Amino acid sequence: MKIHHIRNASMVIETNDKVILVDPMLGKKSTMPPFSFIRFKARKNPLVDLPNNIQPVLDKVTHCLVTHLHPDHLDKNGEEFLRKNNIPVICSVKDEDELRKRGLNVTQTVDYWKRRDFLGGKIEGIPAQHGYGFVAKPAGNVMGYYIELPDQPSVYLSSDTIYTDAVDKVLKEHKPEISVVAAGSAQFDIFKPLLMTVEDVIKFTKNAPGKVIANHMEAVNHCPTTKVGLRQKYTDLGLMEKSFVPEDGEVITI
Repeated sequence: MKIHHIRNASMVIETNDKVILVDPMLGKKSTMPPFSFIRFKARKNPLVDLPNNIQPVLDKVTHCLVTHLHPDHLDKNGEEFLRKNNIPVICSVKDEDELRKRGLNVTQTVDYWKRRDFLGGKIEGIPAQHGYGFVAKPAGNVMGYYIELPDQPSVYLSSDTIYTDAVDKVLKEHKPEISVVAAGSAQFDIFKPLLMTVEDVIKFTKNAPGKVIANHMEAVNHCPTTKVGLRQKYTDLGLMEKSFVPEDGEVITI
């Protein structure tokens, strides 16, 4: 299995015959408004362009997984790419109607804690809570995914979530061989963080039974956690050997 980290939460899971795009934010740099104006510098999003090496793997995409509908996970360029190439889309049952309205080819929906057939293997929807406290309500529904594909390591995409009992259950009972955590500690100008704090990212990493890939950093302006800072935390705590903090365009082979 190869994991191609594109930018933010956008990634590609490449197996022998399936190439799964996750949460495509494919627009050019500075084409969306800032997500924070006061707490963090009001820079237009995305903060960085797409990596130069990503087009060949995008040309091979066979399916797309969407965790939720925020524009830093599915932007207009991402939608255009999916429509243009008629890519089969897999999403939460709660997002099906909206994605169909946008003209996307939704071929499968997933519900929380229900395991379904998926590309010769299985997929299960995992609850995600997009923020600490009140902010989780306006942030809306989010779905993580636990995926088992034939002859491949199992993968847990936690998506935009804080550390919850559901997250803990997946790590300890499903025992994913690869876990992906949104580590940017995103926060609006008001309310508590939308993603795990660094302390909870560390907790996630310690409790994960396999490798951990940390993403959702340095691409949108309301995420203060940096890759260098997180790598240093991992190094200080002896966690770097089980962790990846990839640069945009980096390919991880598992």
